[in-house]
Amino acid sequence: MAQLAQIWRYPVKSHGREAIASAQLTAGECLHGDRVWAIAHEASKADNTAWSPCSGFTRVASSPALAAIKANLHDDGLTVTLSHPDQATLTVAPDLQPDTLLDWVKPLTAEGRAAPARVVRVPGRGLTDSDYPSLTIGNLASHRAVEGRLGRPLQIERWRTNLWLDGLPAWEEFDWIGRHVQIGGAILRVVERTGRCAAPSANPDTARRDTDLLTFLDQQWDHQDFCVHAEVTQSGPIATGDTAKVL
Repeated sequence: MAQLAQIWRYPVKSHGREAIASAQLTAGECLHGDRVWAIAHEASKADNTAWSPCSGFTRVASSPALAAIKANLHDDGLTVTLSHPDQATLTVAPDLQPDTLLDWVKPLTAEGRAAPARVVRVPGRGLTDSDYPSLTIGNLASHRAVEGRLGRPLQIERWRTNLWLDGLPAWEEFDWIGRHVQIGGAILRVVERTGRCAAPSANPDTARRDTDLLTFLDQQWDHQDFCVHAEVTQSGPIATGDTAKVL
């Protein structure tokens, strides 16, 4: 039987990852503390009034140095600590100190890309890639399948996934579209496969692109998808080690 192996959240979209041991999922909402803030670039129209697509934000797909950021969201939900091998550690309240955050991330933005311009937060809505509140579910067996054909280890942090399940056949998650899965005390409906951009090609240790995973997925499996998007339909607690089963 499958188990929930890992839980990850990303307090500032594309700017840091954080592993957590447990969470309370709420129907119709994103994972608490996930993509609370995003950094809109100077060519973006994104603001605090509504969800915006990822193209309006500074992100790993265009600035691979961002892949090496680690994050720690404080218990107040308003303050985050960010660290990067090339930057001094920063503790900041993005809502109150947006310029401080922007100044910290600007050196990590790729040359020739639109510069970070403002911090965006949409009340009550995480700025996930989908236009509906979602979490991503990954299958560790699928990750191992990619590693196996690639012929070397690959950090799972590349995929920037929320929930990792173990104990499943590889790629089984793609058969769950339209079905419900219970994880711990919560139930989620799997909505769609997660189409990938260039972000997973960036090494989270070196902050450099070193593997063209989009092309590799296409060559090996005739698609560029990895993980699935799901929406919470029944609130409940989840924790690493919880059983996961399709209903």
